[in-house]
Amino acid sequence: MLAKTLAVTCWSIVAVGWLCLAVTSAVADDAYDTFGCEANPTGNPIGGGEGYSDIKTTGDYIIKTKAELLEALSKAQAGEVVFIPDGVEIDMTGTSSVALPGGVTLAGTRGHEGSPGARLYTKQRGGTGYATAGDEVRITGLRFEGPFAGTERTAQNATFLNTSHWRTEVDNCEIYNWNIQGVHTSLGASQVQVHHNYIHHCQRGGYGYGVVVYSSDVRIIANKFDYSRHHIAAGGRPGCSYEAAWNLIMENCTSTQLDMHGGRDRGDNTDIAGDWMNIHHNTFLGDKREVGIRGTPSQGAEIHHNWFVNPPEKAVYSVGNTHVYKNVWGPEQKPQEKRIEF
Repeated sequence: MLAKTLAVTCWSIVAVGWLCLAVTSAVADDAYDTFGCEANPTGNPIGGGEGYSDIKTTGDYIIKTKAELLEALSKAQAGEVVFIPDGVEIDMTGTSSVALPGGVTLAGTRGHEGSPGARLYTKQRGGTGYATAGDEVRITGLRFEGPFAGTERTAQNATFLNTSHWRTEVDNCEIYNWNIQGVHTSLGASQVQVHHNYIHHCQRGGYGYGVVVYSSDVRIIANKFDYSRHHIAAGGRPGCSYEAAWNLIMENCTSTQLDMHGGRDRGDNTDIAGDWMNIHHNTFLGDKREVGIRGTPSQGAEIHHNWFVNPPEKAVYSVGNTHVYKNVWGPEQKPQEKRIEF
């Protein structure tokens, strides 16, 4: 579990106690002065997998079938590990909103000795695969395959995970083919950590999100994203906030890559686009607009030390209270010439 991150915000560099980087302050300072994700001070590979350090290799319950998984989750207590070994494939078709008890870790071996992680998949094209049922759930080291990878506006809508709880952690997983959304942090969730995952093929027309933020203080760190409509999207109601840092954002995206909705999207007669955003040290490889803020963040948005494809004045759109500075763009890493204020 990451215990602290570089929360480089308009309030200065903050050590956040519940999210951790295994780096010295000197290394952190060196990484802060770079652009894009390549310096990656987290101590683990972007996107997880081979080289990831915090991998479970056994647990309190050893699972090989759907029946065993459902039984274990019905019994597991806080502090216990429900473990699915390498090579196991479980068809979860016919189940939805599988409850993950508070304090329980659902784990596999992705990245251990070349393991891709056990595969949990569904052919069921509607509903939510999994849902937290308490605080401090961790999901780590597994592959979760949804039913549909395409952009078509089908009637079937699939979501991988919904969390409405505190300190949910999703790390070192591959999450793909969930056409509506991968990880959804709903109202009531806070301090959710989504880090070191490979999230791809969440791209249904009109929806299609890798991570959706409706909650507060969400940290989206050192992930690899590809084939989404928005890799990160946010509802923008008061209380909504996220940090996106050290992510590798691949070429394929069908709309704005990182997003925050405003009041006009919600029809609530406000111009509010969440509380705050901190977008820094991300590498963007696609040519769609990198950041779109469709309103005014009440506490402000800081966008800095990213490596864009587009020049900053085209890479970022906002209505107000947004500060864009110290970014680079293009294959030659051209420096941003002047600070941009919305």
